[in-house]
Amino acid sequence: MKQIKVLFLCIHNSARSQMGEAYLKKFANDLFMAESAGLEAGTLNPFAIKAMAMDGIDISQNKTKNVFDFHREGKSFDFVITVCDEANASRCPLFTGPHKKINWSFEDPSSFTGTEEEQLIMTIKIRDQIKTAVLDFIHSVSA
Repeated sequence: MKQIKVLFLCIHNSARSQMGEAYLKKFANDLFMAESAGLEAGTLNPFAIKAMAMDGIDISQNKTKNVFDFHREGKSFDFVITVCDEANASRCPLFTGPHKKINWSFEDPSSFTGTEEEQLIMTIKIRDQIKTAVLDFIHSVSA
């Protein structure tokens, strides 16, 4: 069976899209080929790294990627899932071929303020929302 190709996309590929990619790989790597990218390649968010490690997933060595490089390479996807707000999602390039674009709007962990503990707690909340969305997505596509 051919794997369904999914791209998770956000602003900097530093937290939300990395989480989406990691969860899809963890829960359904046999059904899906997951990648992630950002409108601009950024730096991995240290709170995202910690939050994912707390759930048993190491993203500390992941590289951030620029979506426009994927576009130039002519990559195609069955699903493009934006995990940023709708205004930024509308800046994403259009990919060739048939695909379904889905927007999951999650808060940006890079915008969180407060103590390190408070920022980590808010990032864990986003992590859990993304995990739930990925599990729902897997169920809806494989049902």
